[in-house]
Amino acid sequence: MRSALIAASALVLIVQTAGSQEERASRPDRVRAALDWIRANESATLDGQVRLCEVPAPPFGERARAARFQELLRSAGMRNVRRDDAGNVVGEWPGRVARPTVVLAAHLDTVFPEGTNVQVRREGSTLRAPGIGDNCRGLAVLLAVARGLSAAGVQTEGTIILAGTVGEEGLGDLRGARALLTDTLKGRVDRFVAVDGSGYSITNIGVASRRYRVTFHGSGGHSYNNFGRANPVHALGRAAALIADLQVPSHPKTTFNIGRLGGGTAVNALPTEAWMEIDLRSSDEAALNALDKGIQESVARAVALENARWNQNGAVTAKYERVGDRFGGKTDERSPIVQTALAVSKTLGIQVTLLEGSTDANAAMQVNIPSIAIGGGGRGTGVHSLSESFDSRGSSLGSARALLLAVELAR
Repeated sequence: MRSALIAASALVLIVQTAGSQEERASRPDRVRAALDWIRANESATLDGQVRLCEVPAPPFGERARAARFQELLRSAGMRNVRRDDAGNVVGEWPGRVARPTVVLAAHLDTVFPEGTNVQVRREGSTLRAPGIGDNCRGLAVLLAVARGLSAAGVQTEGTIILAGTVGEEGLGDLRGARALLTDTLKGRVDRFVAVDGSGYSITNIGVASRRYRVTFHGSGGHSYNNFGRANPVHALGRAAALIADLQVPSHPKTTFNIGRLGGGTAVNALPTEAWMEIDLRSSDEAALNALDKGIQESVARAVALENARWNQNGAVTAKYERVGDRFGGKTDERSPIVQTALAVSKTLGIQVTLLEGSTDANAAMQVNIPSIAIGGGGRGTGVHSLSESFDSRGSSLGSARALLLAVELAR
């Protein structure tokens, strides 16, 4: 694969020598036509972004959105559109030859639980709704790429596969991307690009994450009659306070978060159980291991403190269970896929720096497939919050970059 050597003024791809002279002459024109189509139809792309966002896709509940995305992908002109055993939606744009095969993937799920209001509010150029950027924008970009290729009749060298994946958020643990690469498309994928969220970033470092569920158990009882027994909720509170005081490095960036907790049965009953879920992240394995050890020690100390407070009366215990393990990795910035993404971005006037993050691209890194993640254009705020928004000014540039990158990587 060559780097993307494209004349910025004309957006002309420098094509390889394969194929007839007539074919070589037509390809740049068709790609330009596809880019023109994307720019001219951004309002339709945004409408699709809204419609997809208003179909709920909570963790492990992506089926309805997957069905809608499958329908739209088929109507956009993709071939062999289907859902695999994991629930991913897959469509193909066959090339002149089978290889290379490039996958553009965008995850279907959101972090928000079932019952979340996902109706989109429009305020001028801004769209507001949970998940509107992460990752309804990614899905909309994939559809724009499909429609652009189809409308212009672009003939690519290799095959482009578009995939809507399940299980990227929360405790999904990249189950969709993993299944896609190790089962559905096993042995077929040469390059992988995750289109995730808004903006114009290029992510070549995959941040590793570990997720734990810590469950505290106790004997329970009446809040008045049995006062003095060790309390699982109190132990959880002690653990949370100790974890909150842990010191972590800023370089490499290392983070922790207690994202969910629960337990108990009534305000006047001593709980028999309390639980919390913890997210740990770092691009450095040693730092992640040190944080992991610190959290486990905090949990053990919290249990000891709670039991000592009540003199072992109805002792509390804790179970530490790993519920998620996301592989970290890195695609070298000198690699062809990164250099091509940088060149395509520069050609379109997009100034970018390389970042680190946690996306479906991590799954490709784990199986040694050259991979990156890119933003889908526009500007997003409030990601993973109910106040999430997407500013669509100039957002067609994100779809244009995705299409141009896919075409170039398929050579």
